[in-house]
Parts: sequence; C-alpha cells; structure tokens
Amino acid sequence: MTVISFKEAKCKNCYKCVRTCHVKAIMVKDSQAQIMDDNCILCGECLDTCPQNAKTLNSDLNKVKSYLQAGIPTIISIAPSYLGVFKYKTPGQVISALLKLGFADVRETAEGAAYVTREYQKLLTAGKMENIITTCCPSVNDLIEIYYPSITKYMAPVVSPMIAHGKLIRKQLGNEVKIVFLGPCIAKKREAESDPRTTGYIDAVINFTEVEQWLLEEHIDIMEQPDIPPSNLDPMVNRLYPISSGIISSVVASDALTDAYRKFYVHGIDNCIELLDSMAKGDLTGCFIEANLCSGGCIKGPAVSHKPISRFKVKLDMEESIPKTPADHDSTFFHQDISLFKPFCDRSHHDPVPSTEQINYILSQIGKIKPEDELNCGACGYSSCREKAIAVFQGKAELTMCIPYMHERAQSMANVVLDTTPNIIMIVDSNMKIIEFSGKAESYFHVSKAKASEMYLYEIIDSTDFELVLNTHEPIIGKKVTYPELNLTTLQSIVYVEKQNAVLGIFVDISKEEEAKNLAFKVKMDTIEMAQKVIDKQMLVAQEIAGLLGETTAETKVTLTKLRDTILNDGLEQK
Repeated sequence: MTVISFKEAKCKNCYKCVRTCHVKAIMVKDSQAQIMDDNCILCGECLDTCPQNAKTLNSDLNKVKSYLQAGIPTIISIAPSYLGVFKYKTPGQVISALLKLGFADVRETAEGAAYVTREYQKLLTAGKMENIITTCCPSVNDLIEIYYPSITKYMAPVVSPMIAHGKLIRKQLGNEVKIVFLGPCIAKKREAESDPRTTGYIDAVINFTEVEQWLLEEHIDIMEQPDIPPSNLDPMVNRLYPISSGIISSVVASDALTDAYRKFYVHGIDNCIELLDSMAKGDLTGCFIEANLCSGGCIKGPAVSHKPISRFKVKLDMEESIPKTPADHDSTFFHQDISLFKPFCDRSHHDPVPSTEQINYILSQIGKIKPEDELNCGACGYSSCREKAIAVFQGKAELTMCIPYMHERAQSMANVVLDTTPNIIMIVDSNMKIIEFSGKAESYFHVSKAKASEMYLYEIIDSTDFELVLNTHEPIIGKKVTYPELNLTTLQSIVYVEKQNAVLGIFVDISKEEEAKNLAFKVKMDTIEMAQKVIDKQMLVAQEIAGLLGETTAETKVTLTKLRDTILNDGLEQK
C-alpha cells in the first residue's frame, strides 16, 4: 500500500529526498520523484526534508471519524510515547480528551508491550538464538528483511506491541468493535493494514499530530479535562518502550536477561545500518539488541509535530516517573492466551546489475569519459557517479539528474548563444553593472567581455532607458537609437528580468537598412526635384501655347462674326 504520496506539481527536481533516503527507495521518472513502495522502509525522513512539501501522508483520520459518526464502538490503543508528546497536568487528561472525541474506550499499547516483553523473556531463557534483535520497530524490520535478509535469522519472531494489543482487544471484544492505533509512527500503517502476517487486528492508524489538530477543531483543551485513567491494568515498566533502552529496561526488570546475552540498544538509521553491516560480516555474537530507527526512540517519530520536544528531557522524565516494576507482578495481568508469533523472511529485491561497459556508456552520455570526470559530488542523491549510473540502468534515476553536467551544458549553450548571435546582447544588474556581454557587443563597442564585466553600462552607452525599465518594470520594445560616433543605428528591446532583478537589452543593428533607407529617400527627393523642373518647364510652354491659341481664336472669332453678319445682311436686302 502507498503510505507516502508525492504532489507532482510541487516536485522541483531538487533531489533532496533522494539524497536523504538512506536506502534509495525514491526513483525519479519524467523529472518527478516517486516512492518505490516495496523498497521504502517508511522512516519518514523525506517528509521532513522536502522543501516544497511535495510529500503527503495518506491519512486514516476520516475513516476513524466515520466509525464514530456511524456509532460503531471504537477503541483507541494509544502508544506510550503520548506521555512525552502531549502537554497535560496528569496523563489521565489525555485519556479524557480522547473519550470526549467519541471513542468508546482508551487503552495503552503498553498493555500489549507487556505481552511482547514476556515473549522476549522466553527467547532469552531458551538461549537458542545466536543474536536477538527486537522487532517492535516496523521500519527496522523492513530494513532487515529488504536490505539485510541474511540477518532475519536474528530477528525475534514476535509481533510488535501494537499488534499484540490489537490481538488482545480483538479476543476480548470480538469483531464488533473497531480498533484504532494512535502513535508517532507512519510505518505502523503498513504493518496494520497491508502486511498479511499482521492484518486484521488494527482497523486504522492515526498519529499524534492529526489528533492534536482534531482536538483543536473540536475546541477540546487537554489541560482543562478531568483526570480519567485508562481502562487497562497498569503495564508498569513497559511504558518505557518508546524511549531508547526502554525495551531492555522492561526485560531486565524481569531478571530474565542472563549473562549469556550482552545487551545494548541502537537508534537512528545511520547507527542501525552500521550495526547491520557489522552483523552481516559476523562481527557480533551473543547479543540482545534493542533497535529503533528513530533517533531517541518513538518519542521523536516522523508523525510527531515539529514543535520542540527534547528527547533527553522526555527520557529522563519517563525514567524517573515510571516504576521499573514488571507487569507480571499481578497474576491477573496475563489473563489472555494469544499467539504473538511472527515469522520474518527475505523480502529483498534482485535488480539487474549493469556490466562495467554499460556503466561506462551511461557515464559517457553525461560527459564522464575519464575517471577524473567523475566528481562524485552527491548532488543527484547518490554517493558516486557510478552508483547513479547503476540507478539509471535500473530505471530509478535519469541522466539529467547530474547537476554539474546540466550546469555545464546550460552554461555552454548560453555561451554559444552569446558568442554566435548576430545581435548585441547585454545584461546589467540593479546597479547597472554589466553581467553579460555578447560577442557582437564586444566588436561594436570595442570592449572585451572580460573588461566589460568590470564596467558599468553608463561607461559605454547612455543607460537612461535601462534604468527606466529597472524602475518601472515596463519593457521598451523596438526603439531606434543611433550612435553617430560608432556609425551605428540600432533597434533596441529592453526588458526587466524579475528573478534576477536585472535588465536585458537586445540591440539589432539596422545601420545598413537605415543607410539604404536614407539613400532611397535621397533618390526620391532628387526624382521629385527633377519632376518639379519638368513640370515648371511644361507650364511655361503651356502658357506660351495658350497665349498664342488665345490670339488666333480671337481673330478667327472676329472674322467669322463679320462673315456671318455680311451673309445675314445680304439675305435681308434680297427680300
């Protein structure tokens, strides 16, 4: 099942989760990080380290609320770490607050821990196992079964206190009730709901952070609640399970740990891995080992809110307040006969392993030809370039995760653009200091790129337009600017670069076009002048012709008039 999910839109290719994951259970595909559920040990570190909060924990809280709304009797098994997480005057106030949320009963998981302690006592008394590793922490169990399968023979074949408690309650109350585990661990969710060896005893898993928010929404203040003790018998020393050395303290209290076994505890993922490496080599024998993946124990589990909790103070307070008395002081405590056996097995994966030639080919694709090209910087999340190449071969990583290579490639492409573009490109910072200067800018302004990087823009050209764009953030597009001293005319586009708080200027040389335009204008003006002269001459000729035509016409008119009159007069006389 999927316990941790990623929000694809928020994943920003920072690879911080890959770097954090000690078992590399995070693959990157199509530039998005994805949890490989079968490889994940649910330590929860990726939840804390993701700077974008791209990872979310799949919650059972709504399912639990639905039980209560439906009136189904629901029992809470509360992990003993609540004693170091919640703020209260008396522990019973926490019990009272949970009852007020609607739970039918609240019982301490430490009740189940007492049964687990008894099973460890039996193993120690039998003395048949070469080493005994406690199996209360599901993340440690996953770490061993998946990544150190040869060590499974040392795992105590016993369920965790949560499962033991679930079995106890289920036997007492049957299937009519719902059992909810409340604690600081996210790995418990997989153990309760998807491990076929332990399913059916816990119906839902919620954590302290979720309950704190729930209480806030319901306006329930723990400090104002009455003191109501849990309904279970007092588990005594077994309440120490969540702190480092707590399991050993519980077992020692029974006087069952003989000299045949050396005892010690280990906590924190780095320390657990170091221990298992040592055990795989056969360095240890005759040891009873309390193992917890979280540093300091369960009180600093991944599902505990980030409010400041001093695990040192909690450890001291719990050790001082909880009696070191075994739970079996009262013969009525172990009143149920339940099986707590859990077999552990090899769950390792057998990923394909590339040959040296295949690794070298993958490395060559990102410019790593020679051994000195392998920087082993770890920025991709893998400890070496070759380890990352293996992950690429296995489909867990992508070539583009190599940040130095991508940076060099981006720089190279940027330099190619700046060196080959036919346009003048300049970028200045908020102080007008030149930070980029293209090859064409060098040739036009007769300043080298190295020299320009030490100069301010106003030392080369008028920076007024650049300053205007910097102050207004409004671009200037297609403005014609001439530099007579350089015989240069440009078409300038100047824009504000918000992320860098810089100004980018791109100048297009239009000197030839301007020269051609001016020549065409001169030709046009000369043509107009010539045309005007022709028109003027034609007008003179036309005027002369018009004058001559005017005199001739007048004479003709007089003659014809006289002729008409003569003819007319002759006609009248004949009558």
